[in-house]
Amino acid sequence: MIKRSRTRVRRRPMAEINVVPYIDVMLVLLVIFMVTAPLITQGVKVALPQERTGAVSSQPSESIVITVDEFGDYYIDVGGDRGTPASDQILFDRVRLVLRNQPTTPVLIRADHRVDYGKVVRAMAIAQRAGAPEVGLIVAPPERAAP
Repeated sequence: MIKRSRTRVRRRPMAEINVVPYIDVMLVLLVIFMVTAPLITQGVKVALPQERTGAVSSQPSESIVITVDEFGDYYIDVGGDRGTPASDQILFDRVRLVLRNQPTTPVLIRADHRVDYGKVVRAMAIAQRAGAPEVGLIVAPPERAAP
């Protein structure tokens, strides 16, 4: 009987990483981000204050101020008319008329802290559709507790 010598062939360990699954995952994530990115960027433009401290002493006299009360009703202050109740259509028409004659007129929104946030966003959207390039927010200082 002939004896065969068993010699083991040693294989070198494979030092390569298979990157194909990682590429697949990255492509799927890229597609997800490409689809969701346009959805995220939609919204209402708001002119946020750039300063950390200090408050505006008074608002400009020639501005459009839209007030949203605690019940979600709109009021508009334009020129000499102060606190005029307004529906969505009246608000749109008044803002558009003023901005057509004076395009640089600032549009400001003042809202009660108890109002539904959707009403404030709706007022912003109406102002932008009427032609306001930017919409500012009026923030009242916090109330102080009585001593």
